[in-house]
Amino acid sequence: MNPLHVLRDAWFFFSGNLLPIARLCLPLLVLEALVQQQIIVLFGVEAAAAYGILVGLLFYPLYTGALILFLDARSNGQSPRLRDLLVASLNLWPRFALLAGISTVAIMLGASLFVLPGLWMMIKLAFAEYLLVLRGMTPVKALHESFELTSGYFWPILFCVLAVMVPLWLLAWWSQPETGAQTDVLLTLLLDSANGFLQLFATVVLFRLFMLRGSQPAVE
Repeated sequence: MNPLHVLRDAWFFFSGNLLPIARLCLPLLVLEALVQQQIIVLFGVEAAAAYGILVGLLFYPLYTGALILFLDARSNGQSPRLRDLLVASLNLWPRFALLAGISTVAIMLGASLFVLPGLWMMIKLAFAEYLLVLRGMTPVKALHESFELTSGYFWPILFCVLAVMVPLWLLAWWSQPETGAQTDVLLTLLLDSANGFLQLFATVVLFRLFMLRGSQPAVE
């Protein structure tokens, strides 16, 4: 499992399917960013973080579930209708939202202890979403199986995740307005939507890792 090969293959797929991925996910990402902005207006920046998690649990399972189904279909040479993917993702939403909620709490608890436990938890749970969507596992079973599948492959997965996410985290930090500065609503909406769309690349990378890991024997 060569991380550089994984990133290369994932980039070829992402760039080659950019238009259908944008049509599938971008409307929901823009709507999510718009709701986040309205929360900031109504409740202020300090309260927005807590409410933002709830908004993420509403939208994230929808576009991520649809994208995972799209990745699986395209990997099998199929060209599903985007509407069908969204309907299937909507049916998965209750279980996916529960999984996302448990994962978020676990990662936040790890991060509250120190950064490294949070990163460790994030990597150990990296395959849970794919197990739930593609193999029909329950949230708890998917979390447990993800721990098993990632055993022995922590560092390649971590390298791939950080290679994608660190630049996006820095971009998000850089684009945050300074304290007291007047916010350009339209620019913020565009930046948040663009950042969210680019983060979909991480889903493609992890899908590639998941498929490779599934084809390899277990590592003790």
